[in-house]
Amino acid sequence: MIADFFRDFEIFTEQEIGKVIQLFELRVLDKGDYFVRENQRCNEVAFIQSGIFRSFYTTPKGDDITYCFRFPNDLIAAYSSFITGNPSVEAIQAISQVSLLVIQKNKLDELVLENQIWTQFLKVIAEQQYLELEKRVFQLQKETAAQRYASLLKNQPQFILQIPLHYLASYLGITQRHLSRIRKEITF
Repeated sequence: MIADFFRDFEIFTEQEIGKVIQLFELRVLDKGDYFVRENQRCNEVAFIQSGIFRSFYTTPKGDDITYCFRFPNDLIAAYSSFITGNPSVEAIQAISQVSLLVIQKNKLDELVLENQIWTQFLKVIAEQQYLELEKRVFQLQKETAAQRYASLLKNQPQFILQIPLHYLASYLGITQRHLSRIRKEITF
């Protein structure tokens, strides 16, 4: 899976892909485990082989707000912490058992120094992160909760039933009761 992920960028040789794959370490997390916690520095990035994560932050009142889900074949990191070295403002938690391939930031930094292609790769990843953030902002401003739910259902139908309702409701910005009404209207 991870080799195909790198091949899809169409910038790496098979030798470059083989080299980077060797730098990843397998990690398995149980449901409820954290990849990174709020106020912890994120100095690694992971490729999700299986399982689901949620990214969330805690409000001053102590409520946690889910703003993102990550699925297999995605990269995961507390990105702002990863690039700045500052403590993370978000937490990333497994909502199912997950299998990850993890690489340390210092190993990526070494790759960048060795070969300019990795700078290009990181630029593309940064652009993808920006576009995803922009899409999420527009979703929240332009779409109804039902439209956002339908989009999630369309793009990740095999995982939607594995996400606890209170996380889905938080992600959609609605109550669980409202989510129940939406789910009755939209069928799988």
